[in-house]
Amino acid sequence: MKKHLLVTGGAGFIGSNFISYMLSNTNYYITNLDSLTYAGNLKNIEAFRESKKYRFIQCDISRVNELQSVFDQKYEAIINFAAESHVDRSIMNAVPFIYSNILGAFNLLQAVLSGKASRMIQISTDEVYGSLQPTEYPFTEKTSLSPNNPYSASKASADLLVRSFYQTHQLPLIITRCSNNYGPRQHTEKLIPQTIIHTLKNKEIPVYGDGSNIRDWIYVEDHCRAIHMVLQKGRAGEVYNIGGTEEKTNLEVVETILTQLGADKKLVKMVKDRKGHDLRYAMDSSKITKELGWKPSISFSEGIQKTIDWYGDKN
Repeated sequence: MKKHLLVTGGAGFIGSNFISYMLSNTNYYITNLDSLTYAGNLKNIEAFRESKKYRFIQCDISRVNELQSVFDQKYEAIINFAAESHVDRSIMNAVPFIYSNILGAFNLLQAVLSGKASRMIQISTDEVYGSLQPTEYPFTEKTSLSPNNPYSASKASADLLVRSFYQTHQLPLIITRCSNNYGPRQHTEKLIPQTIIHTLKNKEIPVYGDGSNIRDWIYVEDHCRAIHMVLQKGRAGEVYNIGGTEEKTNLEVVETILTQLGADKKLVKMVKDRKGHDLRYAMDSSKITKELGWKPSISFSEGIQKTIDWYGDKN
């Protein structure tokens, strides 16, 4: 019997990598739903668009009338990647984030409630936890939500909606919260692809503030493996943190890329810091390791070389 997944936001960075992973490693049939805003790119899905186990539907999850047409069958699960995710854009204009990240998630929850899908995994972010000081213990699933910008606030709001639907209706819902992803197909506004492309073109590389902000980095394929494990074995009503255990300052990341490419560090240009710029994110992934057996398998040094090679081939 065919198993069907509905993947929302599947033309984006992580969503497209997840679809590629699932088509290569499982027997799932996948419907990819994406509204194709700036973050969604048809080039991301070119490699598998002819697959007999795959179909694409352009649709905005915040528009109920559009969404209804997608449910021409019942899905085993919805994997909700669909989100506006660029912090700087949320600071300039938060409205699209409210519609996509909150109303969109609500509409998908309603679909599960009405029996159009059996369950749902909400793909969230470590940013909902707020910021850590350098010596503080990493975020656990019990860390209080304390978002510091409109993007992370909208994702935290969606997480609370998921929790409320689980508590009220006992629906089979799970939340995953992941650290900073990097790898193929990421939007060029983000730090790692922007740094690689600027270095290849011998252009200045802007770095916020003094470059001391710390992020926990994970190669996107490791994240995809984790979501697959959650789909297979995750417990309803739970939150699972997913981290790469690779904490780096932004400046360290940039300098690593410059070194790998043999470029001059004079390309780095420190610029005015972002508003509400969280100092540090770090994830305790011991729960998903203990319960589901997942742990990251690709080191930062290996993953960054894979990423450099991919963007080098594209530019």
